[in-house]
Amino acid sequence: MAPPAALPTPTPEPDVEARLALAEQLLACDEPRLCARHVVAWLTRERPSDVAACLARDSGTGGWVCLAARNLSEAQRDALAFQPGEASHPLAETLTQGAPRFFATPWAPLPAVGCIAVPLGRPGAPAAGLLLLSADGPTLTPDAAWVSAHVGPRLAAMLPTERREVAGGELLRRIIDTVADPVLLTDLEGRPHIANARAEVLLVAGPDASEGRRRATELNRQVFSSALASFASGDTSTVRRREVPLVDPVEGIDLLFEVVSTPVLEPDGREALVSVLRNVTDLGRATQALGESYRRLRATEREARSERHRLDRVLDSVPDPLILSDPAGGMVMMNGPAEKLFATHPDSGEAALRRLRSNNASFSSFLANLLDAEGRPRWRGQLGLLDPATGATLPMEAVASKVLGDSGELTGIVTLFHDRSEALEKARLLERVKEGSVHLEARVQAATAELAEQNEMLRRQAIQVEQASAAKSQFLANMSHEFRTPLNAILGYTNMLLQGVSGELNPAQKRNLTRIDSNGRHLLEVINEILDITRIEAGRMPLNLSDFGIPELLQEVMAEMDPIIARSKLTVSAHLGPRVPAVYSDRQKVKQIVLNLLSNALKFTHEGSVQVQAEYVAATSTLTISVTDTGIGIDPANQEKIFEDFQQVDSSPTRAYGGTGLGLSICRRLAAMLGGRVTLQSTQGEGSTFTLHFPRRARRA
Repeated sequence: MAPPAALPTPTPEPDVEARLALAEQLLACDEPRLCARHVVAWLTRERPSDVAACLARDSGTGGWVCLAARNLSEAQRDALAFQPGEASHPLAETLTQGAPRFFATPWAPLPAVGCIAVPLGRPGAPAAGLLLLSADGPTLTPDAAWVSAHVGPRLAAMLPTERREVAGGELLRRIIDTVADPVLLTDLEGRPHIANARAEVLLVAGPDASEGRRRATELNRQVFSSALASFASGDTSTVRRREVPLVDPVEGIDLLFEVVSTPVLEPDGREALVSVLRNVTDLGRATQALGESYRRLRATEREARSERHRLDRVLDSVPDPLILSDPAGGMVMMNGPAEKLFATHPDSGEAALRRLRSNNASFSSFLANLLDAEGRPRWRGQLGLLDPATGATLPMEAVASKVLGDSGELTGIVTLFHDRSEALEKARLLERVKEGSVHLEARVQAATAELAEQNEMLRRQAIQVEQASAAKSQFLANMSHEFRTPLNAILGYTNMLLQGVSGELNPAQKRNLTRIDSNGRHLLEVINEILDITRIEAGRMPLNLSDFGIPELLQEVMAEMDPIIARSKLTVSAHLGPRVPAVYSDRQKVKQIVLNLLSNALKFTHEGSVQVQAEYVAATSTLTISVTDTGIGIDPANQEKIFEDFQQVDSSPTRAYGGTGLGLSICRRLAAMLGGRVTLQSTQGEGSTFTLHFPRRARRA
């Protein structure tokens, strides 16, 4: 028998009314044999001479039998029956190919006519029935094409499943249905010949299935066929594996299957594929989760490595040696300073290695104290380490602390060293400083005692000086009194003689008495000044404070000095500043100072003028009375000297100006008693200005 040629599907020409009537009959049928009768009758209604038959698998024997036929005898109907395992039977081959085929006489299954065999069933599923139509050529009529496309799914739905797809026998069907994984026997294009129940769930949708499930099964069939087609393009001698994503038609979730396809030969010699689908969705998810865990592990590892680097940098930034140890005391990590003391260097000599071993032994012994002391989280001690490079002894203070886990277990030990060389050196220097301080303190005490002794001697000497000064003042006061009393008597008698009490005097006598009177008055002035000095030093000159006016005081001074002013050829004037208030002070002492200053100005001024001026300084609440002359002036070298007792600018025995040298000294002392002072501004040859400064209101000492 020549191989039949595939027939093209003609373009249908719809007869709407007739097709609608057949569709109504098919919908009303619930039995495959009645459905087959309607189909055969409908196909031959216009041409009663045509032969038609409809075959389906018998649920009892598993063989293909004729359900309905037209223009065939019973014997001819029985002759159409065949078994699925008959690979040489033309109808069995048609079912295997799953496409319409034309059989010309004498090979046609129908007697004495050409025949077209059309498989009936769901698209992509094994045929559930077979339609035989008499035909003169390979062209399928539109009505036949329409009937085969619509009656197939209906007939497949009415036939029991186990009856329509069992191609290897009932036992084989039951065996593969017990397999939990989908199992299929397909051709090389992926069209299934045998499928177990699990595979039908994924790849077959029943007539009552929803539209969503139909689409899901159709998509699964396309994906599965594409996967098997790629298998068939390669070597068919080996088992091939491939992962295929499918959709669960019931749940609508994505599934991942590993398809294991094995090439086999069917009984008719054609190549086929036995595919077992293993659901690896959970495995894929687990693999994906494992990959995610692996990525997280790598990320965690990178973070841990980064943390380790950061920890190393932190440890290296610590200037003191630092060691991290495990619970057994083994060194796990150390910073740079610790490596210099405990780590072995490749170029270390024997001596350095010996010192390193000594340091490690000392450290191990130190940690043993902490490990043996249960319950103590920290151990502090002193270690005598050696510098491996120089061999110098390094006194170290070590503090070891336990690192505990969440459950309180010991996870590590952190030991921090601190070099106490500098601290010990400081302590040594401090001790030396203390010794020096004690020695210095002893010397200070000795010097203090000596100074106290000298102070006592000075105090006694000061007392002696004060007593001597008081004796001197008392002596001068007594002597002045003793001198002044007879001198006043001499001056009195001299004055009486000059007045002619003892008779008229000749000119020579009168001139001599006048000289006696003048010298006596000068001596009396000297004695009075000495008496004032001694009284001030002896504290016997009291202050007599009262309110008085400066203008009246200046008028009184000018009046008393008027005879002397009249004998001089000088211009003497007195001026008052604005708003000179009354003062509360010792009027007599202020007057004495002004008289003394004015007397000096008249004495040392040959020509020009003398000016007395009083002013009030409100800012300091003081008054100033200045005497300015155009006299001889005073050399700056002598300006301070003239205020000392018995000191004059010209101290030669033949000096041109008289005086005792006590006037300015008395003025300075009296000004100090008033709470003021006397200042001098002078230029030699141009004149001088003596100024008395005293407060407006004096206070008693």
